[in-house]
Amino acid sequence: MTTEVPLPSTSASPTARQVWTRTRGVVLALLLLVVAAVVIAVVRSGARHGELDPRSADPLGSRAVAELLADRGVDTRVVTTLEEASAAAKPDTTLLVAVPDLLTHRQQSRLHSAFADSGGRTVLVSSGSASVDRLAPGVVADPATSFGSTLDPVCTLPAARSAGSADTGGIRYTTTHLDADKCYPSERLATLVRVPAASGAGDTVLLGAPDILLNDRLDEHGNASLALQLLGSHPHLVWYLPSLADASAASEEGERGFFDLIPSGWVWGTAQLFVAAALAALWRARRLGPLVPERLPVAIRASETVEGRSRLYRKANARDRAAAALRSTTRTRLAPLVGVPVSQAHTPETLLPALSTQLHDDGQSLHDLLFGPPPGDDAALTALADRLDALEREVRRP
Repeated sequence: MTTEVPLPSTSASPTARQVWTRTRGVVLALLLLVVAAVVIAVVRSGARHGELDPRSADPLGSRAVAELLADRGVDTRVVTTLEEASAAAKPDTTLLVAVPDLLTHRQQSRLHSAFADSGGRTVLVSSGSASVDRLAPGVVADPATSFGSTLDPVCTLPAARSAGSADTGGIRYTTTHLDADKCYPSERLATLVRVPAASGAGDTVLLGAPDILLNDRLDEHGNASLALQLLGSHPHLVWYLPSLADASAASEEGERGFFDLIPSGWVWGTAQLFVAAALAALWRARRLGPLVPERLPVAIRASETVEGRSRLYRKANARDRAAAALRSTTRTRLAPLVGVPVSQAHTPETLLPALSTQLHDDGQSLHDLLFGPPPGDDAALTALADRLDALEREVRRP
């Protein structure tokens, strides 16, 4: 009784262990990212309200200035909708608009109509080119921000002269209003502008940076003095934090495209990255010269090369390429045996008559065998290989 020894598997498919070995690094990295995200979310899940929020005690919040104002009799109320902000525009109220660029064009126009003749003060914090034209007509935001953060007042505005140097460096403004106060200049452009109202006692203050309102910067230079004087000129302060959940913003959503919601800086940055990636691809893809064959460091057995190539053909279901390779090799070997030059071995009009004369065949079967269509399945490919071998043996037979 003989025991059959199982042949080693020649499957090219990786095993489960091989797949795990190759992918475990990526899986572990993803798990670490998920764990880190959960930890960060838990740590930040406390009572935090965000930047420029007078309820927030975080470094980027503004709770400190709100409490200092409360000590001086100024009450602070936070609103998040355009309707509340518009209704709060009154002669005895200061309206602070945090990040006006978040407002839609229609919201900006409606807000300006509400506070233009209210007689109170409006403070626009970091109002850029996307909002300054509508909220403060006659004022233009310069594309380049200031080089420094701490600047000197260099103006006659009492609040600025009293506060002295402050961290107002940010967006710079120019204005056509002759009676406007232009303070804290950087390269001759002001970072704080006060524009009196056309009628009444109200005014609009544009602040190029929010630093003087932040908790971690309030005790530096004249930041606290400037903030208290700008926001404490009236007994009531309404702090408007624009929200994407505002119904007035949703009403205009259908009129704005996707690219309208992306800041212009991101668009230009993405375009530059795309150009850089294209140039890098061209640089890496260019050929420095013709391909040069290189001797292998070890000798590989011909049978292993054939087996490896056949596995690739099988994995790709490339029966047509495999059949073409078998037929081409057979024709190349048969041509010298029947007196046909190798250069014409793949020409049916030259090779087939020579073979038919030697084998006494009508030529049709030889044409189907050597130049026929590709086999339809693996069994037909195997049969084709057997017939080609048989043909070559018959031609070589003395």
